[in-house]
Order: sequence, then C-alpha cells, then structure tokens
Amino acid sequence: MDLRSHIRDIPNYPKEGIVFFDITPMLADPNAFRHTVDCLAEKFKDCGATKIVAAEARGFIFGAPLAYKMGIGFVPVRKPGKLPYETTCVTYDLEYGTDTLCMHADALEEGEKVLVIDDLLATGGTAQGMVKLVEDAGADIVGIGFVVQLGFLDGDKKLEGHDFCNLIML
Repeated sequence: MDLRSHIRDIPNYPKEGIVFFDITPMLADPNAFRHTVDCLAEKFKDCGATKIVAAEARGFIFGAPLAYKMGIGFVPVRKPGKLPYETTCVTYDLEYGTDTLCMHADALEEGEKVLVIDDLLATGGTAQGMVKLVEDAGADIVGIGFVVQLGFLDGDKKLEGHDFCNLIML
C-alpha cells in the first residue's frame, strides 16, 4: 500500500515556511491505518519490548494500538501538568521552538525493554526527549519507530546509537 498517498501536505502550518504533513487522511482510511500499525508491528515483532513509550498526541495514535497488537504495555508521555502522579520531565528543542515532555516516575522499571514510537521524525527533538526519559528511568531502548521521517531535517543524527526505522521517508 502506498502510505504516502494518505498524507496531506499543508504549507505554512503551523507557521510560514513549514510544511505540515497531515496524517488524518491515513487515520480516516481503516485499511491504511491498519496497514500502518501492522507494518510497525512486523518491523518490531522480535525486538523483545515489554512497553511502548509514545508522546502525545499523535504518538498515542500509533503507539497504543501497536502495544495492543504486540501484547505489551503502553506508557503515555505528556505535556507538563497532564499526568496525575509524580513525573519526570525533559525539555527539548523543536524545529520551531522548545517543548517539555513528562512521564510518570514509576512508568518503567530498571532494565525494562522499551520501544519508542511517534508519528513523525523531524529535527529529532521529541524523539531525543523520549529517549532521555526512558534512559533516565534506567530502561533500555530496543527500537524507535516512526511512520514518517523528514530526511532533510537530519533528526536521525540525534538518535545515533539506537536502532530506528520509518515507514515513509520524505
């Protein structure tokens, strides 16, 4: 299936000069959505992960059904003030600013095997932030997966030393 055909390009969003790659057409098509989750599951079926860590909001869209399909736990990573229990947080750079992500302090155990999932790899800031949260918790990253990678932004350089993949390279 041509997953790229299910992504809409929106120029000048969220600000002038940025092209936003909109995955909502992919989500609206049950066959494309199922195929996307199935492809990620196939890529990571032997990674040994016990949990998936994914950032809000679009990372949840793929991370939660992937965790269900793989029969493993799901850990939500959210903006500050959105999780009800004690959290650990990290601040990171985006292609157009900075952001902070938080995770429950008890979400991962020392040595636990974790798969990090997100919808898109751009400059790598969000992924690098999730990696830091996981590693600071003492867990081990066994893979990182994206639906889309914007290759021209070199976000993969921030993930050196980790196995990662994407389904679509733009």
